[in-house]
Amino acid sequence: MKVKNFFSFLFVICITVGISFLIYYGVGSKNLFSIKNIKQGLDLRGGVSIIYQADKKDPTVDEINSAKSLIQGRLDRKNFTEAEVASQGTNRIRVDIPGVDNAEEAVSEIGKTAQLTFRDEQGNVLLNGVEVKNASKQLTQENGQTNIVVALEFTSEGQKLFEKATEKNIGKRILICLDNDIISMPTVQQKITGGNATITGNFTSQEAEDLAALIRAGSLPFNLNVISLENVGAKLGADALNSSLIAGIIGTVLVILFMLISYRILGFAADIALIIYIGLVLSFLSLFGITLTLPGIAGIILSIGMAVDANVIIFERIKEELNNKKSMRASIKAGFSKAFSAIFDGNITTLLAAVVLYCFGSGPIKGFSQTLSLGIIVSMFTALVITRLIINNIVGMGLNNPIFFGVKGDSSNENNRK
Repeated sequence: MKVKNFFSFLFVICITVGISFLIYYGVGSKNLFSIKNIKQGLDLRGGVSIIYQADKKDPTVDEINSAKSLIQGRLDRKNFTEAEVASQGTNRIRVDIPGVDNAEEAVSEIGKTAQLTFRDEQGNVLLNGVEVKNASKQLTQENGQTNIVVALEFTSEGQKLFEKATEKNIGKRILICLDNDIISMPTVQQKITGGNATITGNFTSQEAEDLAALIRAGSLPFNLNVISLENVGAKLGADALNSSLIAGIIGTVLVILFMLISYRILGFAADIALIIYIGLVLSFLSLFGITLTLPGIAGIILSIGMAVDANVIIFERIKEELNNKKSMRASIKAGFSKAFSAIFDGNITTLLAAVVLYCFGSGPIKGFSQTLSLGIIVSMFTALVITRLIINNIVGMGLNNPIFFGVKGDSSNENNRK
């Protein structure tokens, strides 16, 4: 039994060392899971700052908010979750995008900012983007084959205009234009009624989604003109970033020492679990492409605190059971069982708050909620599974004297040694 526990404990140690190498070197040519692939935000790495101005003299607050929502939606679809969209004055919008080196490329990634128009082959405007209620990618079945199309839904006014347009242009193309660029040229097969239409073609899934996004984005009541494009450097700078990393390492070392001194073997188990936790979080940040900024780092630090807090609750419960003269294995089992509800409730309520922030927030708030949610899930796993596995293996190897677990009193009590 002791040999089995020894090899199980040794396996966990090897996993810990393996994760440490993994987060530094990664896997394969793309360095999957490596910290080298973690995206840094505008305040850590730099990026692009864009200022848009409405061509309408006095846009309303609702119109500006609508424009901000459309821009943020485009950014989120491009996975720029740390991008920040904010108003400037009464008719300007500032967009900060981390991790992009070229300002012109950033504008292209966000998408066009002008109005959408539907035109005939002579260039006459048939209807505008404001008459488009929605556009989305959909899958259709025809002759047993799945096709990707872009579905359009028009407003009541747009329905009438589109019906007239298709009636007059059967067999001809209708040009869908954003600014002066043609983004699609579907051929009208028949008169379309009912306020719904589909654009067919040999679309890939991404091409259909991009076209739908461009059409949706073209329904602004005014144009947004780019008046400023600027590549910005990191706000913190290399020195400040290095200082932050050093501070994080010092803090982690202090936590590890505190747990060792206060809880001895229990603290040692918690420290191994904490190292595994940090490795898993960094690996997942790299794998999922989550952009890391100061709010994101705050989310990780907060979840580290919750991971250590969970271990403290468990260990205090175990010590209480040992002081009540229960056996070692019974104390460990009871300690985890009694602490579970408090740990679960505390983490779930925080996780729910993070989900709400992600659903209703934008930019840096989404980044914070992502790292916090990831940290909570991983910390619960390491605290409740990894820590317990390590402790049971240590006890199974014969290290079951209560003194080694931070308990004062008669260490020779036979019950506590079982």
